[in-house]
Amino acid sequence: MSQIELLLPKMGESVAEATIIKWVKKEGDTIKADEPIIEIATDKVDSEVPAPEDGVLLKCLVNEGDVVQVGKPIAIIGIGASSTTVLAPATPSVSTAPVVAAPASAPVSAPSTVSNTEIPREGDGGKFFSPLVRNIAKTEGVSLPELEAMQGSGAGGRVTKGDILDYLKNRTLAPVAAPVVSAPAASNGVPSKPVTPSVSVTSEAHTIQRAKVNVGPNDEIIEMDRMRKLIADHMVMSKHVSPHVTSYVEADVTNMVLWREKVKKSFELKEKTKITFTPLFIEAIVKAIKDFPGVNISVDGDKIIMRRDINIGMAAALPSGNLIVPVIKNADQYNLVGLAKKVNDLAERARANKLTPDEIQGGTYTLTNVGSFGNVMGTPIINQPQVAIMAVGAIRKKPAVIETPSGDAIAIRHMMFLSHSYDHRVVDGALGGSFVRRVADYLESFDMNREW
Repeated sequence: MSQIELLLPKMGESVAEATIIKWVKKEGDTIKADEPIIEIATDKVDSEVPAPEDGVLLKCLVNEGDVVQVGKPIAIIGIGASSTTVLAPATPSVSTAPVVAAPASAPVSAPSTVSNTEIPREGDGGKFFSPLVRNIAKTEGVSLPELEAMQGSGAGGRVTKGDILDYLKNRTLAPVAAPVVSAPAASNGVPSKPVTPSVSVTSEAHTIQRAKVNVGPNDEIIEMDRMRKLIADHMVMSKHVSPHVTSYVEADVTNMVLWREKVKKSFELKEKTKITFTPLFIEAIVKAIKDFPGVNISVDGDKIIMRRDINIGMAAALPSGNLIVPVIKNADQYNLVGLAKKVNDLAERARANKLTPDEIQGGTYTLTNVGSFGNVMGTPIINQPQVAIMAVGAIRKKPAVIETPSGDAIAIRHMMFLSHSYDHRVVDGALGGSFVRRVADYLESFDMNREW
């Protein structure tokens, strides 16, 4: 019987630990793939951890009530023929990995190059590597920078066995993410082209000199909790990886505001849900993404990943003061009623800590509403690995110049600022500015007579 470790899954960008609520299965129980094994809870999400494969729960490594770090083994599962041998649990380093079925040992094809360097469970950039992937990498001489540069197909971008095997098939003498080296002279005396490195956020971060902070006699020192540390690291990483540029547009959303005011009672009565501004914003963003798909991408080293799905994340404030970003998958496939129901459902379950891990992952573009806090505009930080994010400000009545058949006039209009932050590595000002202008155009041309 082969044995695998079941790891505590990743439940969001800012979730570092979870509390074990209840073991659904007991040691010795037969389990089936996708059958719940254990119930867990975090500040943001309550969920169940399913079995990765059919087998037997050989050993529970944590107790009910324990607070466990993401990526830590929580159980040993036996797969295949019966056996009474149980692996002693390894003590892992902290990781933000998804549920991973990690074989204790796995046969590997005859190595072409053997590396003496141990691959850590977690790379410098925070990417998790399973024991099987690390074993293959060591045997085949794949370096840590190469692993970190791979675009994983597993949950949360994790590198799978298939990913590394596919990479080995196409591997060249110049591996991806190799460090910068001086160009050696070729046989003809002409220097060869230097290897272009992938970005390594953490290694560069080591060279940054932090400002010295003097603590006064009346100051209070408060230690960051794990969640705040993770949020801080994610924000610094995003600013380090992506050169941020922000474009602004002021939109006249008077028609949209008046339409919502006109239909909100009948909408709620007929559709059994409220119509807020958020689905209207998302509708406009989705239309603009179809016009400018270049903002719906990710960057992997020197490769651009075009996202065919349009998955819109919407930042939602929690009663605890924390922030979570549930994702509307395939937002372009919803009509306005569907968007309204999806937005309200995700927002309500976010506040009640009832979101599932899958509902806060996989976003390709993010919307944040700084106007809900009375702010007129903001400069949002990109939610990696996305390349753009839009902030919508407060809608305010302002005097504005409007064109009429008899000439220009000053009228009271409902105005709002849109702030669009984008990754200048791949989104230039023409694209980033045109995109936010197009969103504003869709909002300004809102049909007052439309049916929802």
